Amino acid sequence: MNLKPQAMRARLEAPDADTRLYLLHGPDEASANELAGRLAKALGDGAERVDFEGSFLKNNPGRLADEAASMSLFGDRRFIRVTGAGEECLEAFTLLLAAERAGNPVVAIAPTVKKSGKIVKLVEGARTAAACAFYVPEGQEAVRMVQGIARDHGLRLGAHVGERLLAATGGDRAILAQEIEKLALFVDAAPDRPVDADLDALEAIGADLDESGMFAAIEAVIGGDAPGAAAALHLVSAENANIPMLRQLVRRLMTLAEMRREVDGGEGIEAVVERNRIFWKEKPNTVKALRKWSSPQLARAIDRVRGAERAIVAPSNAGAILAEGECLAIARAAARFG
Repeated sequence: MNLKPQAMRARLEAPDADTRLYLLHGPDEASANELAGRLAKALGDGAERVDFEGSFLKNNPGRLADEAASMSLFGDRRFIRVTGAGEECLEAFTLLLAAERAGNPVVAIAPTVKKSGKIVKLVEGARTAAACAFYVPEGQEAVRMVQGIARDHGLRLGAHVGERLLAATGGDRAILAQEIEKLALFVDAAPDRPVDADLDALEAIGADLDESGMFAAIEAVIGGDAPGAAAALHLVSAENANIPMLRQLVRRLMTLAEMRREVDGGEGIEAVVERNRIFWKEKPNTVKALRKWSSPQLARAIDRVRGAERAIVAPSNAGAILAEGECLAIARAAARFG
């Protein structure tokens, strides 16, 4: 079945025993991740989580159905989370939906899969699965999203605060939520104690992430400017913004990958950039990047950045060193492209 985001949210917050697979697809990966977290919360703190990468399931398609049917060692509830899912997961998902039993739900995040994708069609046609597409909101829809998150934290945003937050975070829902939570703490707001928040309050907490060098770091990495990337990444680490920066870098690379596919299909670079409504300030760098990067190179870079984020959130990690090292390696590689 196919669900709208609000209906999928309700389904994940109260999962039923019959739904084996929740497929969250589309370019707004931050919103998909946020919704996937609802399933974990619904199952309780003691629930065991099993993680798979889409690339792993390509060569081990039967493993997903096996894990979905397995009991936790201590009898607790468990669920499976698949990240980076793509069309290579088709066999694994088919086996899962055809299995005799599968007591543990699977939530799969597929940011590069389109609505016309084979795994989407499989899930939409299954009684025991649900799919939902996530697209990055734009314009007034994006502003309403910010205001909705703010209301959940007891904030009434003043004029232009929502637009400023969108510009600073690139519309990434996960980063927006972090900044809004910081703002709510600063003004002592709560859902039962709403407080007004204006631009002065926003500037007081330094929520404009653009000043941390995050976007400068991203453009330097993609442009192959290793010295510039090193300097900007140092500022990102000082602001403890490594994970937000990696997520924004993945989104930028995914946007480039989508446009690069259109160029590979025979369209001109300038025409592709114009049709995708790239912000005028970003057009020159976007054109350069599309001339520099190939589709395989972009795919490898996306995998590496996602791997760096997973390594950072794992226990006992090197944090900033991992992020800086991976980004600098990508920047040095990009310097050799083209």
